[in-house]
Amino acid sequence: MAHSGSNAVGVDNTFRRKWNRDEFLERARERDRDEKDEERSKSKAKAPPVQRKPLKHRDYEVDLESRLGKTQVVTPIAPLSQQAGYYCAVCECVVKDSANYLDHINGKKHQRALGMSMRVERASLEQVQHRFESLKKRKDPGSFSEQDLDERILKQQQEEEERKRQRRERKKEKKQKEKAAQDEEAEDADPDVAAMMGFGGFRSSKK
Repeated sequence: MAHSGSNAVGVDNTFRRKWNRDEFLERARERDRDEKDEERSKSKAKAPPVQRKPLKHRDYEVDLESRLGKTQVVTPIAPLSQQAGYYCAVCECVVKDSANYLDHINGKKHQRALGMSMRVERASLEQVQHRFESLKKRKDPGSFSEQDLDERILKQQQEEEERKRQRRERKKEKKQKEKAAQDEEAEDADPDVAAMMGFGGFRSSKK
């Protein structure tokens, strides 16, 4: 008996799609190039127009007390600059208290908006020497020694003792005047009134 499996016809795979390896590698490279170009364009759009400079010392005083103790009416439709808190015109935001406002203007976001990085410029030897000279000129011409400090302390102690002595004398004079005034009132007062006030307790009563 003949077996039917011996003359079986092979499976035809010619209908399957054949992949071109080189073509798909080229497509993948183009896709990577497009994604990188998009990332570069986004990063350029986000970067500030001004080139970032090293961090600089603030040349103005921060106003934290001009609105202290003042009353302000705040409405929901008021612009940000007229709302309660501290308004930053650079970042166009409102910060609720002075501590957070100082953190904001010293922070990375605010400094980037000003065109500065958080890196401090390295000072040269000449800049340091110039800074020392300016500080020496600002200092008082007269030098301050330990002896001057001792003299100041001794002078303050003497002034304090003199003030205490004057206060004691004033209190003593005040008591003497009050006592003299009470004695005069007791002498001039009517006997019945003096008895009521307690001044006539030792006098002999007339019968």
